[in-house]
Amino acid sequence: MIFVTDAAGQITYVSPDWCAFTGEIAAAAAEHGWLNSVHPDDREIAANFLRDAHAQQTEYTFRHRLRRADGSYAWVAGGAVPSFGPPGRTFLGYLGSLTEISPSGSEPLTAYGTLARYVPPPPHPSTMPGSTLELVADHLLMAHGLIEQDSAKEMLPVLRQALVMAGVLLARKITEPDSGDRFH
Repeated sequence: MIFVTDAAGQITYVSPDWCAFTGEIAAAAAEHGWLNSVHPDDREIAANFLRDAHAQQTEYTFRHRLRRADGSYAWVAGGAVPSFGPPGRTFLGYLGSLTEISPSGSEPLTAYGTLARYVPPPPHPSTMPGSTLELVADHLLMAHGLIEQDSAKEMLPVLRQALVMAGVLLARKITEPDSGDRFH
């Protein structure tokens, strides 16, 4: 499930697989509405953690329970990479993804996050990207994590440019007339 935030940290895009997974329309996730789909016990932890990540404008990884369309909860892992643009590396927001890691939200786990690092978990069949562009964004996010692990940091500037472009294209795609239930 791909998502995009603006510089204020508010959701401006969720992929159709978010809607299918949660049973919510995309507009319900706008701004901070996505928190309504987070397990009540994880909601405050998520809001505080993401507020800290946004204040530091750093990449992050976060695990929490997310409500499915049938009302049950599943553990998801996700995270995001910040996007910066001109002038002067202005913070634009985040491009991120969520992946189901456990089909039940009843395991004895806790919600938590890690700042300054995002390594996406492997894709899960229930949260596969819905379009080619979303799949590309997902792979770019995975490549970002792998490059940092492999000490190929010379590639990071180019990869970050590609991440920014993926976010721009996703935002542009949802403003087109046939964008359906997506929003911007």
